[in-house]
Amino acid sequence: MLLKKKNYIKILSLFIFPYAFYAQDDLLNEIDSVPKNQKVESAFKSLKIVNLESTKLAAKGDFYFIVAHRFGFVENGFDDFFGLDNANTQLKFLYGVNDWLTVHVSRSGFQETYDLAGKYRLFSQGENDFPVTIVGFNSIAINTELKEKDYPKLKFENRLSYVTQLLISRKFSEKLSLELAPTIFHENTLRDILDENNMVISPNPQDNTQYAIGLGGRYKLTKRWSFNIDYAAHLNRASESIYKNPLSIGFDLETGGHVFQMHFTNATAMHETGYLGQTVGDWTKGEFGFGFNLVRVF
Repeated sequence: MLLKKKNYIKILSLFIFPYAFYAQDDLLNEIDSVPKNQKVESAFKSLKIVNLESTKLAAKGDFYFIVAHRFGFVENGFDDFFGLDNANTQLKFLYGVNDWLTVHVSRSGFQETYDLAGKYRLFSQGENDFPVTIVGFNSIAINTELKEKDYPKLKFENRLSYVTQLLISRKFSEKLSLELAPTIFHENTLRDILDENNMVISPNPQDNTQYAIGLGGRYKLTKRWSFNIDYAAHLNRASESIYKNPLSIGFDLETGGHVFQMHFTNATAMHETGYLGQTVGDWTKGEFGFGFNLVRVF
């Protein structure tokens, strides 16, 4: 009797084991595969690549406080301690209204500028097999440095500048993310101010409405460190213009609730129309400086 039971067990095993192997293979295949239509998160860990806005948005209810500094250019060496004696500061408050909409308000030392902006997600990479994430960005900046005593015909609208961007990013792997940012921006500031004789002050051949294409990327080096770079090519800059295209290179360090961004850039301004339209530094002449963004989420 015992012998028969042993034979039954052997025969049953011949049928069960193949199915066990197949089940194991199926499980491994599920682990290795990426589910379809799964939304890709965190193409970028910070809200900005360096100067250029990233496709990251704040989560619903998250409140951010951001302190950013841009120091002077390093070209003067020890005379101004490689630019560290001179600093332009921006303070920004940012809030996630919901998972697809983020708003911010900021104040910069550059031209005593106030900046209001909204960033909103249109499409997400991976959702319905969509290949990229697309985010819209709109901002308005107010130049409060201009004084009526210097410009008797100054109107409030002369202080304003606007920007519209489409941020298009793709996360190619756990390490590499890239972004493209076609941009339109319009500057009223100092373009149409009239003197007492109704003549335009400081005539400028630059069109008020301008176009640029931003490029940026992030490469993850370790769990906490990444290499970041962004650049913006101005597409209709006047030939007589003194301004340059902004180029920024740096590193991000993630530390819990903080992201600390350290970089070198030829742009002094930190709001969009400032760094896109009024960057004066020339990298080939040493006209770039150290800067950082300190991002704290609550």
